[in-house]
Amino acid sequence: MVRMTEISRTKTLRFLLLFASFSLQFISGFSDDSASSKNSLKTKSNANSNTGTKVVIILIGLVAVGLFSFFLFKLWQKKKRDEQYARLLKLFEEDDELEVELGLRD
Repeated sequence: MVRMTEISRTKTLRFLLLFASFSLQFISGFSDDSASSKNSLKTKSNANSNTGTKVVIILIGLVAVGLFSFFLFKLWQKKKRDEQYARLLKLFEEDDELEVELGLRD
């Protein structure tokens, strides 16, 4: 029982340390320099719209690649299924040549 609480404390401590390191990264990004912010306000809005457009294009590309991969996977599955079905039919079909060679039929 003591061991479980020790493990739980270790996991909680690791999570808090990870959360603190991420939050410190974001704090430095939120600092604002008011003197240069007035001059570069239009530049930032253009950069933000360009960044937003790029993100949307990348997401659409990833979705398209995902759907194409899914389509190819389903096509591959269908091809494999058809091959297996053909092998099954061949296994159970009557082979006249084999019967003639063995002398079972004329």
